[in-house]
Amino acid sequence: MEFSLLTDFLTFAQNASTINVQDALQNMQGRGWQVIAVTIFSSTFAQVLKVITKLVTQGKLDLRMIATTGGMPSSHSCCTMGMAVSVGLIEGFNSVSFAIALCLAFIVMYDAAGVRRTVGLQAKVLNQMMVELFSEHPKLSSERIKEFLGHTPVEVFVGAALGCVIALVFNNLAIHQHWHIP
Repeated sequence: MEFSLLTDFLTFAQNASTINVQDALQNMQGRGWQVIAVTIFSSTFAQVLKVITKLVTQGKLDLRMIATTGGMPSSHSCCTMGMAVSVGLIEGFNSVSFAIALCLAFIVMYDAAGVRRTVGLQAKVLNQMMVELFSEHPKLSSERIKEFLGHTPVEVFVGAALGCVIALVFNNLAIHQHWHIP
């Protein structure tokens, strides 16, 4: 008797989950590509903004900034928050998918402003030590560790806000322009 109840319950649970997955897939209507597009566009846009920011603030056009870490705005924060907001807009802000995407974004932003920034500051100190301690050895004193790794909290916040705006605009356009892939 107990075995039959367990079997019936498992069958019911499996059928219920299948129905929910099928409904979710039908409701998505091929909008998963939007999350990928927003993520890539957000990252690219933030990297290009770094070049523009350096041009405006320092008067130098440095195209290498497109491929570097650090700087204003944080492209990691921009793309992960863009991804999270897109997932929220598509699947709902109370969905498990949004919760996972948002947690991932928070981890990336914490890493950018915390761990990577600290590593960059440590690299700066190590480079100064190399110059002071090994100034008689040109090979040792000339090699430098990359210092520009992390972000200030403001750079992270601006990147996250930019990602949110990009996701809202892109997904709004996708809905109103009927950019759906069947």
